Amino acid sequence: MPRIVGVDIPKEKKIYVSLCYIYGIGQPTARKICQQANISPDVRAKNLTEEEVSRITGIIQKEHRTEGNLRREVSVNIKRLMDIQSYRGTRHKKSLPVRGQRTRTNARTRKGPKKTIGAQRKKETPAAKPAAAPAGKK
Repeated sequence: MPRIVGVDIPKEKKIYVSLCYIYGIGQPTARKICQQANISPDVRAKNLTEEEVSRITGIIQKEHRTEGNLRREVSVNIKRLMDIQSYRGTRHKKSLPVRGQRTRTNARTRKGPKKTIGAQRKKETPAAKPAAAPAGKK
């Protein structure tokens, strides 16, 4: 498994697909990286030479923000929105959809599993035994 920018990429997939396993690199960016490194995007990752892997690594480190740095930057941006109490920041705080989606139905990914509210039956308490009927006439 080739290791690029601290990530093990799958060796059986084409290189432009394998590069997408790195956080911050999608297919269009992966194709541009392959073009800059003079590597065919259809080559399997296991067939890359050490020199080609180092060229790809160099291009990614020079020109792209990936993995830890990008994750940190995104979290700092979200924290800033929460600190200035913008609308988007308050939506992040409340774990609700941020980009205008409806919440009356759906939005289960952000809100989590459904919490039942409303009419719930009370647990029945065992009733007292009825008084015994007086023994007597039939």
